[in-house]
Amino acid sequence: MSDLSEQQQLPKSWDQPEGTSFAAWMEGRVARFSTRKYDFDALKFQADFDPKYRRGQMRYIGTGGTGVAADNSTIPAENFTFSTMVIPAGHEGPSHLHVDVEEVFFLIRGKLKLVLEKDGERFETILTDRDVVSVPPGVYREEINIGDEDALMCVMLGASKPITPTYPADHPLASIKR
Repeated sequence: MSDLSEQQQLPKSWDQPEGTSFAAWMEGRVARFSTRKYDFDALKFQADFDPKYRRGQMRYIGTGGTGVAADNSTIPAENFTFSTMVIPAGHEGPSHLHVDVEEVFFLIRGKLKLVLEKDGERFETILTDRDVVSVPPGVYREEINIGDEDALMCVMLGASKPITPTYPADHPLASIKR
């Protein structure tokens, strides 16, 4: 592994490319809603297992922890990822664990039951419009849309490319191939 001084020499995704105008550089750092669509395939392996896990992701900065290798329409991630997620009524994000990163959910609209688990302890709460939660690394998290409409939330992960999350050993998704 290289020392810190060598690591600091590497270009960052936010560095202005040589020969690029300021305007072109800044335009390349804008991810517009009009150029995005919900990707229901990023987590399709879960929905293929059980349709209740069907949900869509719209990526803005980085690709998050979904296993999407690259998305040229996003702003490159340096220190975190940012996406929006739509969870249809009655659907859920299955219990999963990030071991390396804090995950923040900001519920724009909807009603979600949030279930958090760690070391045999369980915490449940209801999130509604404009509620936010920060889930530390090492805590299982599950989001269940208990409302009558699609839930829309922002998802932020505190790393440019988080380790793909895992499921509890006894969860049915733990045994499927991605």
